[in-house]
Amino acid sequence: MKHMNRWSWALLIYLYSNVSFATEMVYTPINPSFGGNPLYSAHLLGVANAINDYKAPSTDRGFEQESAIDRLASSLESRLISQLLGDVGNGNSGQLETSDFILNIVDSNGRLTVQIVDKATGETSEIEVSGLNPDL
Repeated sequence: MKHMNRWSWALLIYLYSNVSFATEMVYTPINPSFGGNPLYSAHLLGVANAINDYKAPSTDRGFEQESAIDRLASSLESRLISQLLGDVGNGNSGQLETSDFILNIVDSNGRLTVQIVDKATGETSEIEVSGLNPDL
C-alpha cells in the first residue's frame, strides 16, 4: 500500500507539472476616477468620509453681520463711485467724500488722476492713467 501511495503521488506531480495554470495578469483599478467600476464610488466615498478627520474652520470669526442700513450705505456709496467714474468718460471731474475716505477724480485731456485719501490715517494713494480719450 505504501508503494502504491508513492506511485500515485509521483503520477500526480508529473501530471500537474506539465499543466500550467497561469494566466495573463491584468490590472483593474478599483477607484472609478481611474477607470474602475463606477458602482464602487458610493462605497469609496463612504470609506473616505469615515476616515476623514478634517474639521472646517469656524465661520464665527468675531465679525458681526452687517446691518441693513450699513448694506444700503455701502450700496449707495458703490453707486456714487460708479457714477463719478462714468462722468469722467464725459470729460468731467469730481470728488466723493465718505466717512472713511475722500476720492478725487481729475481728467485733464486724456490724463486721468484718481486720488484716494484715507481719513483715518491720512494715507494717500494716487493712480494715474494716460492716453485716454474722453467720450464725445
